[in-house]
Amino acid sequence: MEAPSPARLFAAAGAALVVLGILGFFYDASFGALDSYEEAFAGLQVNGWLNLFLIATGSVGVLVAGVSSRTYALGVGFLYALLAIVGWGSGWLFVTVGVLGLAAALGTPRPSSKARAKPARQRA
Repeated sequence: MEAPSPARLFAAAGAALVVLGILGFFYDASFGALDSYEEAFAGLQVNGWLNLFLIATGSVGVLVAGVSSRTYALGVGFLYALLAIVGWGSGWLFVTVGVLGLAAALGTPRPSSKARAKPARQRA
């Protein structure tokens, strides 16, 4: 059995984002301004919008872990890195997820066209 790719591990770790999003609702569940945060565990900034964002992106990762994990890692890595640059959300969390996502996508080779093509049926 082959070891899972870095992108697949990253996508499966989306469960951690789901857990953080759910726990965030215990600290702050308000859906006010996007830049109005509450400080939670380990300096994590939370509000209703951020909690939903974490749950949504983490859920997608869990759903696509076996199918399209490289695309997910690249997309989420880019999105979180971009949001960290513009200053939305918890800086350390968004930088970490962004860098790990991009590294996982770059560390996972693209599937070759041979691997994607279905073998032709042989006639006897």
